[in-house]
Parts: sequence; structure tokens; C-alpha cells
Amino acid sequence: MTEERRDVRDIDAEPIDDDLEVEASLRPRRLTEFIGQPRVREQLQLVLEGARRRGTPPDHILLSGPPGLGKTTLAMIIAAELGAAIRLTSGPALERAGDLAAMLSNLMPGDVLFIDEIHRIARPAEEMLYLAMEDFRVDVVVGKGPGATSIPLDVAPFTLVGATTRAGALTGPLRDRFGFTAHMEFYAPAELELVLRRAAPILDVDLRTDGGSEIAGRSRGTPRIANRLLRRVRDFAEVRADGIVTREVARAALAVYDVDELGLDRLDRAVLSALVRSFGGGPVGVSTLAVAVGEEPGTVEEVCEPYLVRAGMLARTPRGRVATAAAWGHLGETPPPDVTGSAPQALF
Repeated sequence: MTEERRDVRDIDAEPIDDDLEVEASLRPRRLTEFIGQPRVREQLQLVLEGARRRGTPPDHILLSGPPGLGKTTLAMIIAAELGAAIRLTSGPALERAGDLAAMLSNLMPGDVLFIDEIHRIARPAEEMLYLAMEDFRVDVVVGKGPGATSIPLDVAPFTLVGATTRAGALTGPLRDRFGFTAHMEFYAPAELELVLRRAAPILDVDLRTDGGSEIAGRSRGTPRIANRLLRRVRDFAEVRADGIVTREVARAALAVYDVDELGLDRLDRAVLSALVRSFGGGPVGVSTLAVAVGEEPGTVEEVCEPYLVRAGMLARTPRGRVATAAAWGHLGETPPPDVTGSAPQALF
């Protein structure tokens, strides 16, 4: 089944082609350089240091959390801290057990295997992974039918680092084989300001403190979005200003790119506007709401709704989607007396 295509949004936490090369240059190389996630950093430091002192590979590590928070970066840092090579792949790429067996057989002792979107790994490959994670061996089946033969192959001791945006989608047996699980949290604006301050000289951006604060407040708690918006603001500053990113320049730039003070873009506001102004605040079904804004139901449900729910502007109820008082206020409308929810405010 083909994946649904949708327009690229500047506030989308999923990576786009334009991000890949830039992110490589912005990624920190060591755990001490990684900004944010203090609890995860402390826990990982203990896991890695303990393994180094014992001279053994650390337990397999599962990194979970929304996209754009640094799971891939942490995987690369883990390999760097261990002084090991890292092999990268993704769950959707491992369609057959043979694909995984070929990758595992090429690992050297102590290597790190990183599987992104591990919850999407095919079942045959997942079952092979169980044995590799526990006993460092795989059983390769040669032939078919009654004459098929299982050949055991030893695998060099390695550390699997899995990343997932949907920890609940992992099967119990796979989840239980990870010795350490870390959940990535959204960033506070102050942490995103540090991310932007670190990225600015690498991207050759003259970023002032107030400009960084403005961008951070509209980045939906996600470093990937913050760095992407910084690049968009840089373009605006170089073309329409003096190249210096101040608060005023950042506001003007983000207005051009339809990112408002709470990090909502055109599609987010269209969903809220349809819900409030066309359907009186709801409840309304997601399919009807999608038709009203000219998008696919999957785009509204998977791309827009998660942030709107976290921001307290939209509620999912058994009867349908309902706008809160915060949504009415953000659109400059007066909510009916029976609408619950606080006034609009920054989420992070």
C-alpha cells in the first residue's frame, strides 16, 4: 500500500529532503554537547560508562518519542561514546528475514546497529531479531518444504539501538528485549533557544537573543522545527532585511511563512476555523472536517490533531472533534457559555 502524499509544512516534525544534509552538520558528536533531555542524558551516561568499564557492549537501547527530538542523533552519539561503528537502517527497509540476516552477519564486535521506525519492521525479520538480541546468533533457513534446513550462524556481540515514534505499536516480545528504554520529551523554549544559538554560527546566521526567543516559541517544542524555521528566517533576513535576525525580523519572516505565535500554520488554523466557524465548535467527524479544509482525513488526524490536542485547542470525543475555549479565543471569537478550556497560551 502506498503512503499518502501531502504538502511539506515548515512546522512538520517529520524530516524532509532539505533537512538531511543540514541536520548532519548540526548534530552534536558527544553526549556532553547534546542539548535538552537531561534525564535521558544522565541515564545514558551511566549505561555507557558502565559498559565501558566492564569492557562489554551495553544493553540494547530503545529510544521513543515524537519525531524531530534527536533520537537518530543520540544513536550516533552512543556509537561515538563507545568508539564503535554504527550501521543504520529502518524498519520498513527490513521486509524479509534475509535482509536482517545479511546486515547482522556483517557486524563487527561492539558495533551499534540503529533501526529507525523499529515498530514497522516486518514480522519475519522481527522474529529473527529476537534470537540475535538475546543469544547473538541467527537461524538461516535454506531450502523450502520438507527439505528445508536451518543453519545457525553466530553474530558478533552488538548493541541494537531502536527508535520509534509509537512505542505502543511494538510487540511485547520485542519491547521486553531492550535493556534500557528512554522516552524523549518535548523541549522547553529555553532549551530550543540553546539549540538555535548552537546552530546559528554553523549556518552562518547573525542571530540575536530576542530573535532566537521568538523562533523558539513558535517551534512546537521540537529542535528539527526550530532549525528549519531558523533557515527560513535566515532567508528572509538576507533578502528583505540587513541579515540580522532580531525579534522584529523573525516575526515578519514567520508571518510570511504562515507560522503564528503558537506555532500553528495555515492548515492548523484552517482546521480550527472550520470547526469553530462552520460547525459551531463541534462535535464533528474527522472526515467531514477534512472535506471542509480540502485535505485527506489521515492528514488532519495524524498531522494536525496531535499538536492541537496537546495545545488544548481541540478535544477528541466519542461524538467527534470539539473546539475548546482556547481555540475560539485564538481565532478572536467568543466561545459559547458551555465551552470548556482555558484561554490560548504557549504550549511549552
